[in-house]
Amino acid sequence: MESAAPTVLWRLFKQGPAHARAVILPGGPPYTLAFFANEAMDRVENYETMELALFRADEIRRSLADDGWIED
Repeated sequence: MESAAPTVLWRLFKQGPAHARAVILPGGPPYTLAFFANEAMDRVENYETMELALFRADEIRRSLADDGWIED
């Protein structure tokens, strides 16, 4: 996955205006994974491999889905 622009990995929504997304930022290594909640950056994490970054994004997505968030 190489791009000059950020890549949205997933978007989730919850009843009401709540929404979240995970984004891989261009460049790497390290590969930068950013999480946004309601258009505000929630956190940024760096990983040495793309596989680890994607695993972490999926882990967060599954956790949110378990809390009632739904995919776009």
